Formats: sequence, C-alpha cells, structure tokens
Amino acid sequence: MSDIGLETIGAPAVNGNGDHSDRSHDPVITVLAKEDVLAGSLQIRGGGIVQGSFSGRIECDGDLMIGPDAHVEADIQGARITIAGYVRGNVVASSRLKLTSSGRLEGDARVGALVVQEGGVHHGVIRVHPEGIPEGVDQAAGGSAAVLPSSRTFDLRSNPVARVRKLWGEFF
Repeated sequence: MSDIGLETIGAPAVNGNGDHSDRSHDPVITVLAKEDVLAGSLQIRGGGIVQGSFSGRIECDGDLMIGPDAHVEADIQGARITIAGYVRGNVVASSRLKLTSSGRLEGDARVGALVVQEGGVHHGVIRVHPEGIPEGVDQAAGGSAAVLPSSRTFDLRSNPVARVRKLWGEFF
C-alpha cells in the first residue's frame, strides 16, 4: 500500500453535546432563509444574510447581505450593506453600500461610500458622506432638502439656472 499524505487541521470535532467553549471567537452570522418570512424589528449584533422576505426595520452591526431572491420592505441601518435582491425603504450605511447587478433599491440612502455594479438599480436620493455620516440627524435616510434662505428668490419662468438651483438647492 502506498502512503497517502493526509493533513489534519486543528479544528475541534464536536458532535452532539460536546463542549462549545472553543467557539466563542467564531463570528456569528444571522440568516433569514429563502423560504422564511419575518416582520418586525431585527437587530443583528454580528453579520447577517437575508434571503427570504422581511418587512419592518433592520439594524446590523456587521456586514449585511440582502440576497438575490430576497424581498425586503424595511428601513435598514448598518455598517456595510450589500443589496443583491429587492429593497424598498431607506438605507443608512455608515461604511459602504453596494448594489450588485441584480440589486434594486427603492428609497433614499445615506452612505459613507457607494458601489454600484452595472445593472444595479436605484430609485431615490443617495447622499455620500466620505467623511462619515453626520450624527444627530434624526431623519430618515433622505430627509428633507435644505431650504433656500428667503432673501434669495428666483424667477423660475425666465431663468433656467434658477430652476436648477431650486431643484438642487442643497448643493449650491
């Protein structure tokens, strides 16, 4: 017989009622499976994957993945959010929001960074804050647009620039 080189790895074998104390350093992932339906408020302390249907509110401390078959109607808040399925609601991603080629977001978003792959769809307003999302803003991801001071009035009929300034007033 020839000697076949087998490599053993240092993972503990656990079967049944074994000791799980060695697993305290493993990252915890919360998964909502493809067939699952959930409504309410979901607070995830690690990473999370949503593959099924969810409505309500999601808060995630780690990476949140909305799978390609997911249907989510919720406001979402997290650090790094990836949308590969359908999301209707406002999103706040303190680090990064990624829309994959199959992702669709219908709602406003405030993000630290934005990645949109070809084919990704977004309907709403996205505000990118590379310096960090301002604290103390107690409004939804989009919120209301900044109001122009009353001393600045524009004749919207004769001045096309005034129409643009009125539409995009918060940027001027």
